[in-house]
Amino acid sequence: MAKNKKPTFLSVFLNGLIFENPTFALMLGMCPTLAITIAGSNGLGMGLATTAVLVCSNLLISILRHVIPDKVRIPAFIVVIASFVTMIDLLLKAYIPALSASLGMYIPLIVVNCIIFARAESFAFKNPPLLSIADGLGMGLGFTAAITLLSVIREVLGTGKFFGVMVMPASYQPMAIMTQVPGGFVTLGILLILVNAISSLAKKKAAEKEVQA
Repeated sequence: MAKNKKPTFLSVFLNGLIFENPTFALMLGMCPTLAITIAGSNGLGMGLATTAVLVCSNLLISILRHVIPDKVRIPAFIVVIASFVTMIDLLLKAYIPALSASLGMYIPLIVVNCIIFARAESFAFKNPPLLSIADGLGMGLGFTAAITLLSVIREVLGTGKFFGVMVMPASYQPMAIMTQVPGGFVTLGILLILVNAISSLAKKKAAEKEVQA
């Protein structure tokens, strides 16, 4: 995001969704990214849960930024984030128990997810509520898109299923490694290579247009 331009809702949103994607650009939240991305439903569920916590915590921290003393901002952030994580955890257990059981301890561990804490510290505590909501949405949906993509690839290759529905022919031999942690590392590495290659190509084309102009 250009430093000489005043940020807007759309620019902040796109920054988190694309330009500073938590998974592909900032390499944050690697624990759930590698641990739970063995099924598309897991990736989508974890991503949306994280997005909900991001948006709500960003909003509240932004509203209270002039009230929270700087010396106790870290404990305050933890209390706010933990409160929303508890709400999300209880809602999942009540209304989507299967997803809650599948994600297990990784829902409570959203409290220590570095994406959420980093946005509270670097953005929400320094910006107005509307922009903080945009930041939470962009970062959250960027994280959701990344881990859902990773989950779908691992699920299809590792089990032959897409969101639990068999899509591969009966003769397909599942790649067992894709449902294990090493498969997560390999898949993430390949996706990072592709994302970086596309990003470099886009930057090169943009530079060529500027020269021609």
